[in-house]
Amino acid sequence: MKQRIVLDTNCLVQIVAKQARYGFVWNNILNGETILCVTPEILFEYEEILTKFYGHNVARMVVEMILILPQTEKYDIYYHWTLITEDPDDDKFVDCAVISGAKYLVSNDKHFNVLSKISFPKIEVIRLAEFAEI
Repeated sequence: MKQRIVLDTNCLVQIVAKQARYGFVWNNILNGETILCVTPEILFEYEEILTKFYGHNVARMVVEMILILPQTEKYDIYYHWTLITEDPDDDKFVDCAVISGAKYLVSNDKHFNVLSKISFPKIEVIRLAEFAEI
């Protein structure tokens, strides 16, 4: 069964490189085995951070690929949960996970640990290595 996920930027950076340890996760997204849920804010951050790591051309290509994939689900956020107090910029991923009903929010960022203590909305956060094992 296809998993619907929200992917934090720190994990995207780790999967798109040609020789990436978890490159197969990117391939699973490209092949439609995993559904990637995004918002305009997430896509903007993807491009910004990927540009820092890989340059503008690669960043633009990755974001364009995400946009044209039929298994990418795009959402607009109308309500902000403001659950990540230590780094409010991360709330965009939480908001997307809630509106999309994603099975997982995949992140290696410790700021998301607070979500394990919040009963509503319930968001399952897993690390990239854990998701790769599923």
